[in-house]
This record gives sequence, structure tokens and C-alpha cells, in this order.
Amino acid sequence: MNQEQRIMQWIDGHREEILSFLQQLIRIPSVNPWFFDEPAPSKEKDLQEFLLRKLSGLGASTELWEPVADDLKPYEGMAGYYPGRDFTGRPNLAATFEPDAKGKSLLLFGHIDVVMAGSKWTVDPFEGKIADGKMYGRGTVDMKGGVAAMIMAIEAVVRSGFKPKGPVVVGTVVDEEAGGMGALDFIHHGYRTDACILTEPTSLTIAPLCRGILWGKIKVQGRSGHIEMPQADWKDGGAVDAIKKARYLLGRLDRLNEEWAVRKTHPYLSIPCQVHVAQLNAGEYPTSFANEAEIVFNAQYLPSERDEKLVGGNVKKELTDFLAAAAKEDPWLSEHPPEIEWLVDADCAETDASHPFVQTCVRSLKAIGEEGKIEGLGFHTDMGWPVNVGIPTVNFGPGDPSLAHHSDEFTPVDEVIQAVKMIAKTIVDWCGVEEA
Repeated sequence: MNQEQRIMQWIDGHREEILSFLQQLIRIPSVNPWFFDEPAPSKEKDLQEFLLRKLSGLGASTELWEPVADDLKPYEGMAGYYPGRDFTGRPNLAATFEPDAKGKSLLLFGHIDVVMAGSKWTVDPFEGKIADGKMYGRGTVDMKGGVAAMIMAIEAVVRSGFKPKGPVVVGTVVDEEAGGMGALDFIHHGYRTDACILTEPTSLTIAPLCRGILWGKIKVQGRSGHIEMPQADWKDGGAVDAIKKARYLLGRLDRLNEEWAVRKTHPYLSIPCQVHVAQLNAGEYPTSFANEAEIVFNAQYLPSERDEKLVGGNVKKELTDFLAAAAKEDPWLSEHPPEIEWLVDADCAETDASHPFVQTCVRSLKAIGEEGKIEGLGFHTDMGWPVNVGIPTVNFGPGDPSLAHHSDEFTPVDEVIQAVKMIAKTIVDWCGVEEA
């Protein structure tokens, strides 16, 4: 029996242990404190300490530390930096197997924070119930399923009697769900490898690309007036309906999206970048024209569009210029121009699909009986900072990403097992293994 067969046999023989480990992660509700109106103790530390004990027990050298926002000030204006953010009780964790080995190194990377459970669950969101081949729970998809898979993959190698010929670093970080400062801090801390698997959910496809995401709020000014009464021309002090002006801008956004649908595409993305309107807020009374309106939007951008700080400044300018041009064509808006308030800029990244590491991952996936499909992710992941410092990175993990943050979030348990096998196979093929 060769090395790979021994490792795969171990995984098949420890299926229940693998799923039990994921359940243990689900049962520690490591909800990012950003989701609470009032300060609440985070369980992120509890989860990281649980993982530290697990990884130390497998023989890894471990480091647990709390990010310090002031230490990251040199990254101001770049992805993941938020001044003054408090990480007390919210540590990052790194565990390194065979740190002095001379072979190619690999980072297995993931975040352990989750969004709050929310409402309308039909099962306990923090139990990890298994039914009909699916495990339910907050984080089964995003992304404790992937974290469990990557840790159990290195355990499969170690428990099968092998050690990697190159360093394998397991990195688990906090704060991805609120901007990615944990990943920035991990890279700032100095961890570097020859390649990285970020175990975000991909439904077991290889995703060497994620899109950037901009959240913004367009503020449209009007002038209040009695909605049931005749109004003078706005130049003479009459009312101006901010909702009507917002509708005009929405029409212009529709035209912009038609252009983007042709121009902002990528061969590994199934849908083009668009400016999606997510919220409309306007009006004060049923008897008054709206004094102001807000259009809250989500706009996506491609890695090729990043600015000099590796974020979405170029697309911000494009949208600001678009808004100014649209306003000039409307007499009221030309004198009362709408403004954009930027809320979030979540970065993006891409690794060339022809890179040897990407192709290694594809071969590993095919070797366990999967298609080995390559496709991009339409949403942000933490892959930006590894790529920014020269680490070729792919996203790969169990679970359908469209189910992330849903009530009754679930991952097929067979996908978790397949993810363990693929990652273990990649350790064998990329790093190499030898008898311990």
C-alpha cells in the first residue's frame, strides 16, 4: 500500500471522527461581535484555544496572538485595515508542521468567525445536527466545514504515520465577516508559504479568483412639500420629490449595468460585475414629498481593476464620475448633486489558472473522483492578502456558498469527507510526505 492509499484509508476509516470534529466547531458559537448592538463576549477565543489544543496534540508548533490595530496602521487605505478595532479576546492562530523541512510549503487558511444565527431556523443553529446526509448549523458552509476539512487532512497525514517534506502551516483567523482584518494581521505577522488553500465553500470546485465588493450609499436630495397640494417650480421654492430623482438615477444605473454586463466579465465567473441596489430608504410622512432618498448598493469589481493600494479605488472613481455625469443631465440634480458614501471595500485577487499549484489542486481533485472544475467566486474571500505577498492561492472547500448566512445553513457530509481527501492529496503531491 503506497502513501496515498494509507492516508485515504485512514480518512475512510475515521469518517465519524471527522464529522464529530466539525460538530465540535459548530457547537462553539464564534459569532463575530460586530453583529451585536451591544458589546458581547466573543467565543472566537474559545474556538481558537480548542483548535490550538487539537493542533498541538498533532505535533505542530503553535502561536496564538491578538491583533493590534495600531500595529497595522501602515496599511491604512488598504484591504482589511480598520483603525481602532479591538481584538481583546479575539486571537489569530498559526500551527506549523515540520517548520524546518526543506520541501515546498503550504498554508491551509480559514476564518473561524461566523455571522449571527438570525431567525427562522428549524434546528438548533449551534448543534451540528446531521439528517439526510447533511450537517446543519451556523458555519457549516461559511466556513467551519472547510476549517475542519483542512485540519483533518493534516491529521490524516500525521496519523497515517507520515510527516510532510515541506512546512504545512494551518492558519485560522478572526474577523473575516467584518472586513478581513484578521487575515491582514496574519500576513503582517510574517507567515509566508509557497502556496495556499483557503478553504472557503466552493462546492468542491477550484476557485483561483474572487471578486471585490464595494458597498455604497447614494444620497439624493429633494425638497419637502405637501404631497396633495399644487407646487411651484423648484426654482421658485416648490417641492422636489427625492424619490422621483432616485428613480431617475436607478434608470441610469440600469443602463450602466447593461454596459458592465458586456465589459466587466471574466471567463471563470458565471455572471458579470453589476451595481445591485440592495436597499431604498426615503420619505418621512405619507403627506409629504421625500426630502431625501438613499440608494444602498453592492458593486462588484475584478482583480484587473484594482488600484495602486490593491483595492477598488478605480471603480469608486468610475461610479463617482458616473453619478456626476447623470446629475448634470437633470436640472435639479445638477445644482444639488447626489453624493456617494462608501461603506465597505472588500478586496479581490486572482491566481493564474495555469500556475503549477492550481494545476496540482485540479489533479488532486480529479484523483478523488471529482470533476476538477475551475471557476471563480463572485464574492469576497480572504485570499487577497496571501496573493498580495506572492503566495499563489486557491479557494476550495465543502458546501454551497449560496447557502452561507442562511437559516438552516447546511453542508453535505460527503463533501466534507471529499474535501479532507483532496487537501490531504495536495499535501502529498505539493509538499511530499515521508515516514515519520
